[in-house]
Amino acid sequence: MNEALAKLKTLLENNCKVKKIYPQIIASDAETNLVTIEVVCEDNKTHVIRAFREEAKELREFIRLNNLI
Repeated sequence: MNEALAKLKTLLENNCKVKKIYPQIIASDAETNLVTIEVVCEDNKTHVIRAFREEAKELREFIRLNNLI
């Protein structure tokens, strides 16, 4: 598991919610080399997760499969 995905899973386990994903994920999106995710936690802290290349691909697939968008 890559570092960005591990961080996202940890935040989600702590009841944080995905606020925004750049670029947006759609069913037929082209491969992108960069994904930025904003996650907001119950204490109103915002965390930014960035993933590049293969990490971005894995992260986008995880988000898509778990309906986090």
